[in-house]
Amino acid sequence: MKYRTFGSSGVFGNWSPSALGFGAMRFPLTDPEDYTSIDRERAAELLDCALENGVNLIDTAYPYHGQASESFLGEYLTPERRRMVKLCTKMPSWKIGTAEDDFDRYFDEQLEKLRSDCVDIYLLHALNEKWWSKLRDLGVLRWAERRIEMGQIGTLGFSFHDRNPVFRSIVDAWDGWSCCLIQYNYMDVDRQAGVDGLRYAHEKGLAVMVMEPLRGGQLARRVPVGVAGLLQSSPRKMSPVEWALQWIWSQPEVSLVLSGMGTLEEVRQNIEYAGRSATGLLGEEDEDLIDRVRREYRTRMVVPCTQCGYCMPCPSEVEIPHIFDLLNSSVLYDDLDRMRTMYTWIGEEKRADRCTSCGECEEKCPQAVDITGQLARAHARLGPRS
Repeated sequence: MKYRTFGSSGVFGNWSPSALGFGAMRFPLTDPEDYTSIDRERAAELLDCALENGVNLIDTAYPYHGQASESFLGEYLTPERRRMVKLCTKMPSWKIGTAEDDFDRYFDEQLEKLRSDCVDIYLLHALNEKWWSKLRDLGVLRWAERRIEMGQIGTLGFSFHDRNPVFRSIVDAWDGWSCCLIQYNYMDVDRQAGVDGLRYAHEKGLAVMVMEPLRGGQLARRVPVGVAGLLQSSPRKMSPVEWALQWIWSQPEVSLVLSGMGTLEEVRQNIEYAGRSATGLLGEEDEDLIDRVRREYRTRMVVPCTQCGYCMPCPSEVEIPHIFDLLNSSVLYDDLDRMRTMYTWIGEEKRADRCTSCGECEEKCPQAVDITGQLARAHARLGPRS
């Protein structure tokens, strides 16, 4: 296993994170229809393999596996295993109401599930502008500082899903952040925090942990013929999975990559890849190749949406950029079923069929997208089956 640097805060002394961290959200199941039915024996085998090969960070969260992940880890992490890893979990930001007591209620519940008196890394989960404003105004930073003083939280960070300016504002909001967790892969360099956010957080001394390195598996499954041909043309003989991972590990600003591994083969494979990783591994020719891969994927886009957000806010509150991202992803990565599921996560009042064809968004779109027509197409493809 290769090890990296956890930012510059020195919060854990000389501790170095393994290049590969274990994301505890895709354990094998005993019942494929029941996300809570973690196959404890097989899941323990995966974790054993990871720990025995030097993985030293496990990441979970309140909602993972229908709130069963933390409880399983509480059973699995015997005192001996617990000493081998840093444990990271996350505050369910969306569940926090209007009372500061909610911080205590959920955190204490998590400690009980984890059978632990402390969490090494505690993240404010999936921050966007709305949830960050709510937590900040309720005093989450004061609350966290008290828990840190009590020895129940080792350090506080946040995970993120929103626009880059929001990311920068959160990083700048508090000097106490030691880490953040961002979605980052070679297709998302200009989305969410993006490469700019990665570098900005690193410059501020934060450890940057990366999630979705394969974009939920989209960069590994059903790779288009054009993309596969480009990758195979390189003298580096790597699988699409390893290309995606090594592209991230090659960047010195990255502290570790989290992978949600569901099979022993995936664990062993990713450990092998991590063992070959290094900052600066990929050179200029490799970067040019990935740029061509990126362009090849983007030729498959249904909507030429750049996610600039100029169309927002929509008078009818339709989530235009998000919907177009789902529509494009359903085609780019041949991932229709998953994108349909994600479409259901958008509130009914903000889905594409709520468009009133007012045309305000189209007047502001720098790409001259037929937004009204494409929203109708999106709902027809992603919406409920008739």
